[in-house]
Amino acid sequence: MTHEYFSDREYGPRPQNSEEINENAWGGLKAAVENCVEDGSFAKAFPRQCEDGGGVHATDERRFSDSLKSHIPQIEWPLHDNDDSLDTLVVLDMLEFCHERVAAPEQIGRYHDFFRHTHLQFNKACGQAEFREEVNTIFRRNGIAFELTASGRVERTLPPVLGDLVRDTTFQTGDDGLDEYLDKAKTKFLNPDPAMHKEARESLWDAWERLKTIEPGRDKKEKANALLDRASAGPFREHLDTEARELTCIGNKFMIRHSETDKIPLDEPHHVDYLFYRLFAMIHMLLVASGKDVGGA
Repeated sequence: MTHEYFSDREYGPRPQNSEEINENAWGGLKAAVENCVEDGSFAKAFPRQCEDGGGVHATDERRFSDSLKSHIPQIEWPLHDNDDSLDTLVVLDMLEFCHERVAAPEQIGRYHDFFRHTHLQFNKACGQAEFREEVNTIFRRNGIAFELTASGRVERTLPPVLGDLVRDTTFQTGDDGLDEYLDKAKTKFLNPDPAMHKEARESLWDAWERLKTIEPGRDKKEKANALLDRASAGPFREHLDTEARELTCIGNKFMIRHSETDKIPLDEPHHVDYLFYRLFAMIHMLLVASGKDVGGA
C-alpha cells in the first residue's frame, strides 16, 4: 500500500521530472538493497544453508555479491556511500537485478538454539511488491522520473494525459512498417536511457514520413493531402496542413532523422519530449480520423 506523506496530502506529490539519481535517493536505494541482504530477502536466490542441513536461514552474501558484479560489472559490493562513479543507468540496472531475485522471508519452525537462527520460507510476489513500493516511494519523494514496474523493468514516468496517451496506445494500422516504427518509438521513449530517446524520435519521424504515404494517390503530396482531408474537411483543415508542414520541417532542419553537419542538434530533454508529444498527438489523431485500429487510449 502506497504511503502518502503529509506534504503530499497537503500540496500534492512532487513533480517527477529529474532523470538523475541524486545523493539522497542513492542513499535510500542503497539502504533498501542492504536491508534485503541482511533480512534474508535474497536468500531464496542465494541461500545460506543451516550447518546441520535443516534448511535456509540467511542470504549468502558472497554469492549475491558475485552474481551482482557479474551482471553489472560497474558496481562494487559493499555499495559505497555517495559514489560519484555510479551513473544513473547502473543504479537502475541494479534495481532490476534485485527485483528479479527478491522474495519476502517468512520464519518457519522453532528457533534453532544452537546456531541462533530460524529457518525461512519465501513469498516472491510479496517481496517484489514490497521492494517496488520502497523504490518507487524513493523515486516519488525525490522527484525522479522513473518507476519500477510489476514486470521488473524500470520505465520513465510521463506527465498525465500525454504520458497516458503514449504508454497506453497500441497500433494495428494495417501497415506493418508503420506499426513497427510506432512501437519502436513508444518503447524507446519509455526507456530510462537518454540515448534511447534520440532513437525514439528518429523512429517517430520515420513513422510520420511513412504515414504520409499510406493513403491512395499518385505521389507523396497527394497521399498526404488525402490523409489530412480524412481528418478535417472544414476550416480546421488549413491548420492541419500548417502543422503537418511544420513537423516535416522540424524533422528536416534539426538532427532527428538526418545527421549532416548543417543539422541543428536537439540536446535539451524538455525540447525532445515536447517535440515527441507534439508529433505523437498528430499521428494519433490522423490514425483515429482515418479509421485505423488505435487501441488502449
